[in-house]
Amino acid sequence: MEKTVVKVENLSHRYGGSQWAIKDISFDIRGKGVLGLLGSNGAGKSTTMNIICGVLNQTAGNVYINDIDVRQHPLEAKRYLGFLPQKPPLHPDLTVDEYLTYTAHLRSVPGDEVKRAVGRAKEKCGITHFSQRLVRNLSGGYQQRVGIAQAIVHMPQFVVLDEPTNGLDPNQIVEIRHLIKELATDHAVLLSTHILSEVQATCDHIKMIEHGQLVFSGTTQEFDNYIEPDALVMGLETPPSLEDILSIPGVKSAEPIEPPFIRVKFSGSTDVVKRLVEKSVQDRWQLTEIRVERSSMDEVFAELSNKKNKPK
Repeated sequence: MEKTVVKVENLSHRYGGSQWAIKDISFDIRGKGVLGLLGSNGAGKSTTMNIICGVLNQTAGNVYINDIDVRQHPLEAKRYLGFLPQKPPLHPDLTVDEYLTYTAHLRSVPGDEVKRAVGRAKEKCGITHFSQRLVRNLSGGYQQRVGIAQAIVHMPQFVVLDEPTNGLDPNQIVEIRHLIKELATDHAVLLSTHILSEVQATCDHIKMIEHGQLVFSGTTQEFDNYIEPDALVMGLETPPSLEDILSIPGVKSAEPIEPPFIRVKFSGSTDVVKRLVEKSVQDRWQLTEIRVERSSMDEVFAELSNKKNKPK
């Protein structure tokens, strides 16, 4: 069994008064890979992430990184943590080498290993050729790469990236997503984002927080399949009348779309698909294609966003 890298137990926090920002959130992060932390603006994901990273002290609950309590032993726990905030903590008047050397010392990398650690981080992030370039003179995409390099310069087990593609152009976004996937071969990565295409492109598992509570925990595939499908599309070379399709038990509606396709809505049972295939063979509809229409990630996100009431 893979070792638990991060353990979050009954995490709760409120900033004042009686309103909880998050309430009783629990989950584990095991091994390597990319975990997406999803949520609407104000849902509580930033609060959760800041507590995990030791930026904020929780009202209740515990966070452990590599079995070390982040609140009780923050310095020791953070040795295993790399963090890229939404606004990278860059020093624009330093060169890339100067900046990464500085962050390596901040991360307590032994003096005789700093040069090697900086070189490894630069190579991993594809910025070796900019070693002597001032950070301020780099493009947004390469500044983001420098920000990721400072998060991994000490080779932490766990890396947290907060909205890492925010403000980048489409080409830079693709490059950073590819880099995140590469990082996941050596680290457990927590990606905080509200961009569903980002989750789809990079994440293996998803945790979704809404109104301060965990409303989903599972694989990306399980997220895609959260809403049970109720429609399918059939390609028919010799289609029957719509009345023939509607006569099949379980079919709720049928409508022609772009020829030779017909969209069929059905009630929950997958037996309807079997009946349609059998009927198409029996009556020689010449079925060329049949596919279930699944809900988009946007639809699943909207469904989960309304799942919980705000915590009291």
